[in-house]
Amino acid sequence: MDEFLRYVVQQLVEYPDEVSITSRQDASKTTFFLALRESDMGRLIGKGGATISAIRELLHAAGEKRGIKFALEIEG
Repeated sequence: MDEFLRYVVQQLVEYPDEVSITSRQDASKTTFFLALRESDMGRLIGKGGATISAIRELLHAAGEKRGIKFALEIEG
């Protein structure tokens, strides 16, 4: 799942080589943490949060299909 997330995020930002994704898994879900250049945050979040919401919906749908819960956090 992290490869899919990396691909999507790198297509949206100006500095794709600076995107870092880590994950933490606990009993109920897997949380992905995105670190990227501050100037790319606006591109990733999108107007009114539309872009990041769409990415989270994709993760939710993929997780639902597999019976796994995913969460996404952006680190500044």
